[in-house]
Amino acid sequence: MKILLAPAETKNSGGESPSFSKENFSFPQLFSRREEILNIYEDLLKNSTIEELSKWFGLKNLKDVEKYKESIANKPTMKAINRYNGVAFDALDYNNLQSEEQKYIDENVVLFSNLFGPILAKDLIPDYKYKQGAKLPNISVEKFYMDNFTEALDDFVGNEVIDLRAGFYEKFYKVKKAEVLTFKFIKDGKVVSHWAKFYRGKVLQEMAKNKITNHSEFMAMEIPGLKLNEIQEKKNIKTLIMDIV
Repeated sequence: MKILLAPAETKNSGGESPSFSKENFSFPQLFSRREEILNIYEDLLKNSTIEELSKWFGLKNLKDVEKYKESIANKPTMKAINRYNGVAFDALDYNNLQSEEQKYIDENVVLFSNLFGPILAKDLIPDYKYKQGAKLPNISVEKFYMDNFTEALDDFVGNEVIDLRAGFYEKFYKVKKAEVLTFKFIKDGKVVSHWAKFYRGKVLQEMAKNKITNHSEFMAMEIPGLKLNEIQEKKNIKTLIMDIV
């Protein structure tokens, strides 16, 4: 069983690990595909003005734009799970987990980078900027990764998946061969978005603490702050409707 997780727009800077290379990534047989997208991205950085990149990045501060205009090919890297620092990652609190819990995350969580595609939590990535849904010239990044990585991901995830992604990232990979558990989070009778990110992080944290290996173990686990309200089933997907209590 594997866990699918969305990335975050915001990232931690710096890093102490080697720069972009085949050894940094899972699915090494597909590294050349990642290089294809990186080369297109690097060309965009080199050939665009600061003003054009400001719009493309979705950044108003031109100093930030200048920072991200620099080539990322030689930037230092860190684990993907440490690079991202949005709401879900704050809730996960990876750095304060026990070493065995961190190892569980490293080996079992697949993240979906808008630039690098499907990566494991332990994969080493540089600081970069890629606004969700932004388009590179003459290519759909989401479709590219869907077309090139689906077979490898199907083999990797096995027969059961916990899908903690936002819906957008189904464009990168749609689980068709495994049984899937996914979630909706409800507060005061309404589906929530910001809190959904937080509780995705908390769900993952509890899975790591309990070393969950299959759906049966997950369904038997109690998650602080959440109560199962309903299960909706469609094809290979069970959606757990969770009340925030």
